[in-house]
Amino acid sequence: MAEADRALVAQAVVDGRLKQREAAERLGLSVRQVKRLAKRLRERGEAGVASGRRGKRPDNALAAEVRQAAMSLVRARHPDFGPTFAAEKLSEEHGLSLSRETLRKWMAEDGLWRPKRRREARVHWSRPRRARVGELVQVDGSPRDWFEGRGPRCALIVFIDDATSRLLALRFFRSETTEACMETLRDHLAAHGRPVALYSDRHSVFRVNRKDGEDAPTQFTRALKTLDIEPIHASTPQAKGRVERANLTLQDRLVKEMRLRGIDGMEAANSYLPEFMADFNRRFAAPPRDAADAHRPVLHGAEELDLILREQAEAVSRAPPARRQWATETPPLANTWSMATSCPCHGWNS
Repeated sequence: MAEADRALVAQAVVDGRLKQREAAERLGLSVRQVKRLAKRLRERGEAGVASGRRGKRPDNALAAEVRQAAMSLVRARHPDFGPTFAAEKLSEEHGLSLSRETLRKWMAEDGLWRPKRRREARVHWSRPRRARVGELVQVDGSPRDWFEGRGPRCALIVFIDDATSRLLALRFFRSETTEACMETLRDHLAAHGRPVALYSDRHSVFRVNRKDGEDAPTQFTRALKTLDIEPIHASTPQAKGRVERANLTLQDRLVKEMRLRGIDGMEAANSYLPEFMADFNRRFAAPPRDAADAHRPVLHGAEELDLILREQAEAVSRAPPARRQWATETPPLANTWSMATSCPCHGWNS
């Protein structure tokens, strides 16, 4: 269509119905290009206006052997990877540097990738990021089959910074429990210090959900308040969207990275997590608006910290049991005298 429009404008120039400068402005070309266009139209007709590259192979096109090798590796090693992640792995592991869009096109043509249909989503206004690292740390647990059947199902506890989207702490546990969150908080304190606030959902680990116990703190909330860390509870998943989106990325990339490394247990996975966190933060972390770190030093010693990050129970005082009264015991003296009303031998009345 663009070439047909060019042909009409060039014909108007050839017929003298349009000046060259006006044609150049209309087509977004220089006057010299319009002169060349009119010359080709006079010499070869409308075929002279068509692009000379039409139907020819681009000079920068990749060889068919490159496509065949890349798609063979994708089918064998990364059949369920997305184009972006697959392009990274082809570059890192096999030395094939391909554009993710090129690989996306090849994978779609071979049926390995189906473009996602865009649907109209509800609009949730993005909350501005905090300015400094450590002002707000979002925490969440993600239970799933992380080892794809090679190992037990478990939960990943995630601590992520709100200002930068940096992963601050990751650790696998059997399930999302108070002890699991306490131990991950211990890792965070050791590596970074005390954050100003911790943002979580309304899981029973973080909040008492009974109507008669809304003001009662959970064990985890009690530990946060002892450490002078403000607990904040989100009302919706969208409110803590950064950790929710990080979970989706982890459920894709971390699962596949562990598959490539043959990791099939929590111990090996926890050993690998520091390496994965460094790579994740290098790729996805954003710079903070303020370079200062809001984390504060931990003021409690190791023994005090052990007591704080441990489930506690209040001591209940009980009264000693009452002394049992036996039927054979002699009644008290006062009761004995109260039973007597008179004594005829001595002439007195009670």
